Amino acid sequence: MDEKPPLPPLLILAVVGLLCGFATIGLVWGSEKGCERFRDTTSCGALGLPLLLVIVVLTMVGGGIALSRLAMPHPRLVAFLGVAFMLAVVLAFLTGSLSSPWTLAVIPVLTAITFLLANLVARLLERADA
Repeated sequence: MDEKPPLPPLLILAVVGLLCGFATIGLVWGSEKGCERFRDTTSCGALGLPLLLVIVVLTMVGGGIALSRLAMPHPRLVAFLGVAFMLAVVLAFLTGSLSSPWTLAVIPVLTAITFLLANLVARLLERADA
């Protein structure tokens, strides 16, 4: 990949991370509304875990496509790690307070930070291979 990113790489990573965070929130909200409509509860029951896995995959693929189109190196790896790191932090520290309104701000910012961290990890892995 010889193309140069059209914007500063850190800005691209932060913006794509923010968008992936908002996409995650939107997809989770949409799935809750869908379950509420069809099951009369926001709990999706047995469909909950598969639905969350689909949301995670969609967010990773969308982030990878966006980073690839913006000529970032290692787009799929960075998107995978960025979303995975965000999920790890959410599961470890934020699970009990995900229904709070401040989640709308915290998750996208957290995802932007984890995309920056994922890029650092990808660059370190690239150097280790060299």
